[in-house]
Amino acid sequence: MTTSDHADLGDRFGEPDEEFRRPPGPPGRPPISNVWVYNGRAYDLSDWISRHPGGEFFIGRTKNRDITSIIGSYHREPERIERMLQRYSLDRRAVPEDIHPKNNAPDFLFIEGFDSWRDTPKYDFSDPGDLLHRIKARLKEPAVAARIARMDRLFDIVAVLLVIAYFAVQGLRLTVPAWMPLPLFVLAMVVLRSSLAGFGHYAIHRAQKGMNKVFTNSFDLNYVALSFVTADGHALLHHPHTQSEVDIKKNVFTMMMQIPRLYRIPVHTVHKFGHTVTGMTIRLLDVVRLTRKVGVKEMYGTMGGALPHFLGSFGVRFLLVAELVVFIAAGDFWAWALQFVVTLWISTFLVVASHDFDVHTDDLPGSDTEDWAVHQLEQAYDLTVVGNRYIDCFLSAGLAPHRVHHVLPYQRSGFANIAAEDIVREEAAESGVAWLPPKSFLTDRFPALCRIYLFSRSREAEERDWGPIREHLAPAAWKTCAVYMVQGFTGIGTV
Repeated sequence: MTTSDHADLGDRFGEPDEEFRRPPGPPGRPPISNVWVYNGRAYDLSDWISRHPGGEFFIGRTKNRDITSIIGSYHREPERIERMLQRYSLDRRAVPEDIHPKNNAPDFLFIEGFDSWRDTPKYDFSDPGDLLHRIKARLKEPAVAARIARMDRLFDIVAVLLVIAYFAVQGLRLTVPAWMPLPLFVLAMVVLRSSLAGFGHYAIHRAQKGMNKVFTNSFDLNYVALSFVTADGHALLHHPHTQSEVDIKKNVFTMMMQIPRLYRIPVHTVHKFGHTVTGMTIRLLDVVRLTRKVGVKEMYGTMGGALPHFLGSFGVRFLLVAELVVFIAAGDFWAWALQFVVTLWISTFLVVASHDFDVHTDDLPGSDTEDWAVHQLEQAYDLTVVGNRYIDCFLSAGLAPHRVHHVLPYQRSGFANIAAEDIVREEAAESGVAWLPPKSFLTDRFPALCRIYLFSRSREAEERDWGPIREHLAPAAWKTCAVYMVQGFTGIGTV
């Protein structure tokens, strides 16, 4: 959105229109008050954390943030939520001191100079005739709602079958290698890890309650992310604020660009291997310490609310390391290593394939619209892998029906998004938004992303205008590579 757009919306939501200010103090220190900001007003939702139907995590994690876009996009009836919020009103306008400058997240996730109060986009979700309201109204039709419920159940059945296949493929490779030759094993593991990560992708968007807190961690099976952290960065920062400076997704996956291009694949692979064996566990232990410091009640309401999240996340980390140990013990390390490398790089590119993260935000279409749903459609691609939408929904880690997913992030499955696509497409046409055909991951996005992320000069070489020799032979470049690899084993850079 443009500066003038922010000013107009600031007046509409009752925000102070004076020059941006931030009280002095140590950078990154969270405010001491229990404040959530909605439409420019201050609320204290502490007592709502353990009662939130969507789970404690989402309320506890958004303390000292602007939750306007989260409420507007993740709830079928945000007007009802707004009425409920009045019970927790502090009866005043929000001020910069209410907002943590970095959203209570690590500084490295944001560009230099980022400040949440100033840089969080603001949209008006009150227009009953906007794209999002029209779509939601049609989805309430009984026949449509029933079909979406059936699609959710079918999606979960497929996920169960994929879990069975996941362990069966590894078991065959370890016990009867002749029945699972290396090429077939690698292909099967890449497909299964991506598919189960696709299930985890949608589990992150579901209510974080009960066993779903455990299932969410299947997002970790493709080695790329740490779902315990991604549930915040993906669901609460990326989706509501796509392609803005709040969208950490576009920042995280450029970290490898500091590595000289010829070293990038091996160095980043070692970095992520470090994440797998020790780094992500160290990051989880940091989260445990942070939770104890902040208080379990502040983040989860109760210990019972916290335990499944931690058990599931530590359990998946143990599973990934145990698989490595078992393959080493069986004398089949290179089979594990090959599937690890191929899965890692294909999954990494899948994560960034559905947005133009390489394009400057100001050059993107739709950046000046006040209609949140139109903005989401303008900024997202649908992906295709083999051409069947239901299969592609899993092969693409949940990104095949991606445009619908961004307009309706609260839907529980990719199959539900496919069922809703005709409605979203028809209503988008009414808003003048073209429905673009899906992009092929294999023939379109993957080659383009290789050029961007693998073959372009390192950041330092770009800034200093170094040629390829100096880019790769400068002592500073070697130091960068060494530090980056070590950081992987210590959990730095983990998402």
